[in-house]
Amino acid sequence: MSKHTYAGKAAVVGIGATEFSKNSGRSELQLALEACVAACEDAGVDPKQVNGLSTFTMETNPESEIMRGLGIPELTHFSRIHFGGGAPCATVQYAAMAVASGVADYVLCYRAFNERSGRRFGAGVQDRPAGATSEEAQFAWTSPHGILTPASWVAMFARRMMHEYGVTSEDFGAVAVADRRHAANNPAAHFYEQPITLADHQASRWIVEPLHLLDCCQETDGGQAMLVTTIERARDLKQPAAVVEAAAQGMADDQHMMRSFFRDSIVGLPEMGTCARQIWETSGLSTDDVKTAVLYDHFTPFVLAQLEEFGFCKPGEAKDFIADGGIEIGGRLPVNTHGGQLGEAYIHGMNGIAEGVRQVRGTSVNQVDGAEHVLVTGGTGVPTSALMLGPDR
Repeated sequence: MSKHTYAGKAAVVGIGATEFSKNSGRSELQLALEACVAACEDAGVDPKQVNGLSTFTMETNPESEIMRGLGIPELTHFSRIHFGGGAPCATVQYAAMAVASGVADYVLCYRAFNERSGRRFGAGVQDRPAGATSEEAQFAWTSPHGILTPASWVAMFARRMMHEYGVTSEDFGAVAVADRRHAANNPAAHFYEQPITLADHQASRWIVEPLHLLDCCQETDGGQAMLVTTIERARDLKQPAAVVEAAAQGMADDQHMMRSFFRDSIVGLPEMGTCARQIWETSGLSTDDVKTAVLYDHFTPFVLAQLEEFGFCKPGEAKDFIADGGIEIGGRLPVNTHGGQLGEAYIHGMNGIAEGVRQVRGTSVNQVDGAEHVLVTGGTGVPTSALMLGPDR
């Protein structure tokens, strides 16, 4: 595969978010508009200059309503990415392709929902009506066995990791402890000033063994948006550009939605490996160039698998890589310096992209020294996406 030609030609120039809460008290459309306005204000761009939108297929706010609410006179690009949490980095990828090719000048990437006070994704699929479509029928392979919720799906992978690699519940807990330590310093995080210990993790109730409550991300009301434009335009705006050095989508053999149990091995994330190959080939970087990463952490076990897929350590060695604070500030690779979805908020990974931008700008509350190139990933266990963000040279 050749290097992606749009790489290095586009940048994230604005980030904006609502507060993150358990009950926003307003519509999902209002949350989306607030985040989009904030992203434009951050960049110093009038929303009327925006002519592109990129979001998730799961987004409830149609582009026409966002356009009307922001006073955008016309759109020349609008795109949606499927597969839920796998989509965030791909929204920026599509935006980068659009501005680099001249299809649009400024593209807003947005995601907003009342995922705690409204529909809760963690509740599972047991109340979904049977359907004749392939998208609904696929659940017939696993639901009759009681594997109904995201936690139960991931628990299968986690148990296999424990069996093959000697991973323990305490290893999963190290991820939760790191995220909550970082969130404790972040005033925007739901768990601000609320760090946890490994003992807290181990004492938290079981959700689906081997996953404790503190292995599972929170459910959040809120919105997050990013504004993307060309490098040339970015240089005239308010904020330092976070250049899209590489972006990728990945779907691997025998892919299912968080239930790829029929592969020869279920200890890895080959779809993220597909992303990793593109990220390294396109950016020309290596793991040595990356000083911090934002790894999708809806469940702790998949953080370990991502470290292995991107080559920060060999298969089965992630438990050793994260030991002794390896993914905390001051460690070998600080991960999720905003607190992640376990500590800051669950906005389908879009808030992780915002943290990547802050690290490039040097404005994170947990700033990592020398963090020029920041890896960000999308959802795990599903068809997914990834980004490499860096400074404008």
